[in-house]
Amino acid sequence: MSKLVIVESPTKVKSIKKYLGSEYDVMASMGHIRDLPKSKIGIDVNNNFKLEYINMPEKKDLIKSLKEAAAKSDSVFLATDPDREGEAISWHLAQILSLDLSEKNRVTFNEITKSGITAGIKEPRALDIDLVDAQQARRTLDRIVGYKLSPFLWKKVKSGLSAGRVQSVALKLIVDREREIEKFNSEEFWTIDAKLFSKKSFDARLYGFADGTKLQEISNEKDAKEIVDSLSDATYVVSALKKGTRNKQPAPPFITSTLQQEASRKFNFTGQKTMRIAQQLYEGIDVPSYGVTGLITYMRTDSLRISEEARAAANDYINKTYGSKYLPDKPRYFKSKNTAQDAHEAIRPTIIGLTPQFVKDSLTTDQYKLYKLIWERFIASLMAACVQDTVSADITANNYLFKASGYTVRFDGFTALYIEGTDDETTEGGALPQISKGDTLKLKKLVPNQHFTQPPARFTEPTLIKALDENGIGRPSTYAPIISNILQRTYIEREKKSLKPTSLGVVVSDLIGEHFKSIVDVKFTAGFEKKLDKIAVGEADWIKIINEFYSDFETQYKKAEKSLDGKHVKIPDEETDIVCDKCGRKMVIKNGRFGKFLACPGYPECKNTKPVPQDDIKQPCPKCGSKLIKRVSKKGNKFYGCSNYPNCDFASPGLPTGDKCEVCGSYIISGLRGRKYCMNSECASRKKNSKGKKSDNE
Repeated sequence: MSKLVIVESPTKVKSIKKYLGSEYDVMASMGHIRDLPKSKIGIDVNNNFKLEYINMPEKKDLIKSLKEAAAKSDSVFLATDPDREGEAISWHLAQILSLDLSEKNRVTFNEITKSGITAGIKEPRALDIDLVDAQQARRTLDRIVGYKLSPFLWKKVKSGLSAGRVQSVALKLIVDREREIEKFNSEEFWTIDAKLFSKKSFDARLYGFADGTKLQEISNEKDAKEIVDSLSDATYVVSALKKGTRNKQPAPPFITSTLQQEASRKFNFTGQKTMRIAQQLYEGIDVPSYGVTGLITYMRTDSLRISEEARAAANDYINKTYGSKYLPDKPRYFKSKNTAQDAHEAIRPTIIGLTPQFVKDSLTTDQYKLYKLIWERFIASLMAACVQDTVSADITANNYLFKASGYTVRFDGFTALYIEGTDDETTEGGALPQISKGDTLKLKKLVPNQHFTQPPARFTEPTLIKALDENGIGRPSTYAPIISNILQRTYIEREKKSLKPTSLGVVVSDLIGEHFKSIVDVKFTAGFEKKLDKIAVGEADWIKIINEFYSDFETQYKKAEKSLDGKHVKIPDEETDIVCDKCGRKMVIKNGRFGKFLACPGYPECKNTKPVPQDDIKQPCPKCGSKLIKRVSKKGNKFYGCSNYPNCDFASPGLPTGDKCEVCGSYIISGLRGRKYCMNSECASRKKNSKGKKSDNE
């Protein structure tokens, strides 16, 4: 008998076929094979939102091959990814291949390993139409919003804009945060630290008065100086000492959102990059003695569940590697959020014995980084807590009270393997010296410190993902595309690691927020996610829910059209201090298809444009001494060019170091990863050093 298994990705085909054997033929659908047409909305809103699916034109030959293979097979198994999107792809495949929807021809693989594949193929089930309906409801909702709001923005702002349902909420979060920062009034305050000594130096901070009353905030230098002066002859005595212990528990294994956050913190990976690499690790890596093997479980998950088999294997590894004391007294279980679908396990290594070091030579640098992160986080999550001895001291001086605290590690526990990253720069105090109640301490220095209250920080990619996750906006599979979309649309931009709205982004967000309040309302969007979850478990009808949304949305749309009839919203330009050398006006910053540039506001009378100067580039042009500017070529490649162009034609893929090549006399440049090499591609030194490998910029 011949059996056909259809998966999504071609990279899975080889490994799955190896595990299933010769009686199975394995093919890939290459993702979706049917979709709504691009030329129109493709939804009949007057006919129960009937969706007009068409075969994707670019998949014509593939569809033909799938039909031919299915016709020759005795049975067909649909093995697309184990989520709502994968269920929908299987449903589309069933429609095209004329499969019986009641037959048990749907299989799922949580991991691409021998045990995962053989277990999955043994438990076929019928397609879950509730999951399909949940995906169709999301697709319908997003399609209506996108195909209605985008033309609205074209007419009222400028052509080429687009709007998305969940992306609009994320954009509003960023815009609202920027407004908080702009409105923030910074206030001055002072702290006073005593640098004390008893066997070794340590710091204590002024807390209040000796009777335990907390000191009111010190608002200026004069008040701070008065306190310092009053302590000039004070004796510092330990008036109270409190010792204790605390157990620091490990973080749970990764889910999609926390994986993206941690990879961003530790490696500066974007969400999209993290998910792309995770997909590669899930689909399979060729490992010596193992062949092509999936190294991690499915990476789109919001569940913290761990299989008992994986737990036992991890416990065995911990016991053999670190000893029994590194295992907790009772097994540790993590509770998923109430909104978690719990369709999959947490993200974990599929085979504990495939340690990062064992597979390192089989992985790229980035794959190794991410796999090591996932592997260590999972093992650490099942290890014993870190036990810390804590001590806090009250120190009196005249009528004032200082406080100091610190800790020492009694037992490192899980921290022997892994420590979670943080989004802020706060650090815990170190160990205090051995001190006792009644000890007199030596004052080395009394330091008044000026501070200013800080506005809320801009979102970074990990903190935005965290906010989306905590507010129930989107699903694990959507976090990375949300950020990528609003970046590509230039609604936001990166400023170092922070995400900042552009003038265009503010205009678009305000326009949608004013006329389509529900679209950008966090609670409304989160509530809709819960409705989609109800559809997925058969507790709600998707057409009824979409109809309720559409009725309200259509009313808002008609009101917006009427109130903005004949009106056009102008995008404010960002004015600079750079004067146009042709007409004397102050130039403004505009966004083009290749990034930001300076333009004269006198257009079309004056058409002068210039690149935006980069203040962080200190190295001058090695050819003429003018300022260097980061540029983008027509193909999208970044390079460094002279600001004196066209009078100077210097251009380089890397930043010049100021040195010259000893072999050919050309300029030495620094690549993207800091490697220095000759910019002359024909130079013998470059060919010798490259050893057949391409440079950072080639």
